[in-house]
Formats: sequence, C-alpha cells, structure tokens
Amino acid sequence: MSVVTGVLGLFSGKPRNPVGEGGRMALADHFRELRARIMRIALYLVLGTTVAFFFYDQLYTLIMRPYEEAQLLLDGDVQSEAVITGLAKPLLLQIKLCATAGVIATAPLWLYEIWAFIVPGLHRQERRATRLFALIAGPLFLVGVGTGYWVLPKGIATLIGFTQSNLVQLTDFGDYFSFTVRMLLIFGIGFEIPLFVVLLNLAGVVSGRALGRYRPWIIVGTFVFAAVATPSTDPFSMLLLAIPLLVLLMISEVVCRVLDRRKGRHAHEDWDDDTASPL
Repeated sequence: MSVVTGVLGLFSGKPRNPVGEGGRMALADHFRELRARIMRIALYLVLGTTVAFFFYDQLYTLIMRPYEEAQLLLDGDVQSEAVITGLAKPLLLQIKLCATAGVIATAPLWLYEIWAFIVPGLHRQERRATRLFALIAGPLFLVGVGTGYWVLPKGIATLIGFTQSNLVQLTDFGDYFSFTVRMLLIFGIGFEIPLFVVLLNLAGVVSGRALGRYRPWIIVGTFVFAAVATPSTDPFSMLLLAIPLLVLLMISEVVCRVLDRRKGRHAHEDWDDDTASPL
C-alpha cells in the first residue's frame, strides 16, 4: 500500500509541506513539484507515441503526400523514387515518426505542465503576457506549419528538378523525413516571431516607434531570414515564408504602437511605493 501511495505522490504535484517560513514554498517542495511535472510530461509523450503506432499508416500517407505531389509537378521529367536502406532503418523511422506525432498531439498537455510550474512565480502583468502567449501562440504555430506543408511539394519539386535527365534520383526516406520536419518547424517558429515582438513590447524592451524607425532593416532581415531558414532554397518557399511574416510584423508594429499609447495614458496609475518620483 505504501508503494502505491508513493507512486501516486510522484504524479500528484502536491508538495508535502507546501508553505514554508515566510509563506513561501520550500526549495525541496519546488524540486518535488518539478519532478512530478516532468514525470507527467514523460507519461504524456509515451502514451501519445503508443497511440500513434495504431495510426502509422495514416501518418505515413500524410508525410509522403508532399513527395508524391512533387512528382506530379515534375510530370515525369525526372525519375525519382523514395527508398530506405539498412535492416533496422524501417523500425527506427517508424519509431521516429510516431514519436514526432506523439509530441505534436500531446503538446497542449505538456505545455500546460510547463506553464503551470512557471506561472506561480510571475507577477500579475507577466501572467497576463503568458495568457496572451498561450492563446495566440498555438494557432499561429499551426498556421505556420500548415503554410509550410502547402509549400513543401513545390520546394521538393524544385530540388529534384536539378537532377540530370539521364540519372535516377533516389530519396532516402530518413533524409526526407528530417527535411520535412525541419521545414515545418521553421515555418511554425517563423510565424511566432511577431508574437515575441509584442511580448518584448509588453516587457518594455521594444517600442512601436523603434520598430517603425528600423522598418527597412526589418524588411531586409525578414527576407534574409527566410532565404537562410528555408531548406529547399527555392524562391517560392522563401517568398511564402517572408511575405506572411512581414504582414504579421507590420501588424505587431501597429499593436505595439497601440500598447505604447495605452501605457502613456495610464502611466500615472502604475506608481507604487517603491517607484521613484520623476520630481
């Protein structure tokens, strides 16, 4: 009975002595809570990966669809075929594909565990910023991943198109899978950049006026980032990352200017006993 109680205690996340001297949680309780949340995250990932194994055929079809659409775009100009080498590679790639799907499918759960561990130590304004991030970051990331998935066939077709007509292009499935995941992550993370700009404004690091002053450099930097980040190296993929990113950055500049105006309007309401007077 004591063993069962101990195991349940690891996942409970409730410290044995939640409040120490001075009304604060003891350091050992913080470590105990961190251990419980890490073990819950590991459990979510294992369960997600296990469930993904039952949908492996659908996942494989989903990951191979951009490659098949790229072959249709080539219209038989280049002979291309996906292959896999090595006795253990099929099993390893199946595990990798299911693990990736498990991480994505359980993202709301393990992200919540991370947020729930961090948020008690934040101030009220910082908690407001994290709520903003939690509400917008997920949809923005999914939009970026969807855009990357839509761009993939054209990028793959461009790369395969460099093959000489008298050669057969053999695509290793492991390399193709890594390329696809990297491409989707770059698009997903790229769409998060404007949100980080707004968060930096809320933290007082970046102002809307500064963003407007450096707007030409931001435009150039966005195109450079898109050119370097997209693994396919074709201009089509670069533009489809750079143009939406520029639109989102312009929107973030407008949001930052509105927030700066609100801060200036309510600046007198933010004084407390620890803030020095401008006089």
